[in-house]
Amino acid sequence: MTPHRAGVVALLGRPNAGKSSLLNTILGEKLAIVSDKPQTTRSRILGILNRPGAQLLFVDTPGRHGSERTLNALLNEQAREAGNDCDVALLLVDLGEGWGRDHTSWLAQLEERGKPVLVVGTKCDRHEAARGPWPPPGVRCAFRTSARTGEGIEALLAEVTRQLPLSPPLYPDDEVSDRSLRFLVAERVREAAIDSLEQELPYALAVEIESYDESRPDLVRIRANLIVERASQKQIVIGQGGERIKGIGIRARREIESLLETHVHLALWVKVEPKWTKKPARIRALGYV
Repeated sequence: MTPHRAGVVALLGRPNAGKSSLLNTILGEKLAIVSDKPQTTRSRILGILNRPGAQLLFVDTPGRHGSERTLNALLNEQAREAGNDCDVALLLVDLGEGWGRDHTSWLAQLEERGKPVLVVGTKCDRHEAARGPWPPPGVRCAFRTSARTGEGIEALLAEVTRQLPLSPPLYPDDEVSDRSLRFLVAERVREAAIDSLEQELPYALAVEIESYDESRPDLVRIRANLIVERASQKQIVIGQGGERIKGIGIRARREIESLLETHVHLALWVKVEPKWTKKPARIRALGYV
């Protein structure tokens, strides 16, 4: 019998390096929300891929930030822990931005663990050539990939599989994530809000599912709070005459119905919680760490 391999694969990199898009392409379905605005990924999300003779447990992580604000510090710690605990680390580099000193430092830290590290250039469909030499100097194993076209994905998966330790499957083969549907629903609402709001406001925005009623077989009723820090932000989220929050609800409901494969009634409310981003206990209660 062919030996079975299984293990944890951490997706690491700067914000907007393409980690969530790569995860969704690898899984063949949308698990992690995606946006070109900062602070989109806030928590480690496990995506499970079963292949012949292998189970790959991909962990999407928040992009590493330089800010020391409480929320950012907690997100940075999640990325650090994922890099320390994984069996294979993937260091993602946006080919349009190129290799930087932070990548060199991060790679050295990961290699000190003595476990495999693969450097993955992303968005190659957008950039005919990487900014700077590729592979970067001193990098032994590097790939060029596109989440949009699928270029380079199969070669990457083959190498990741080869590097995984021998192990039986760690999860049942019908599971795709360790996250609850309530959390994934909240993320769909947050994604819709992020894409509708100004550049800075998404940092102060959180989503909490207040009720989730599956009592009817053909309909799920969901009530969610969009949490902000100031009354002025609340007015921005609601919009003139309630038009913005209505648009957020329409888009989010469409995404949630695709996720749940059933009809959804979604009610959204905006709630002000001053300084929630500075309260570790509240951040954890929202599921972000």
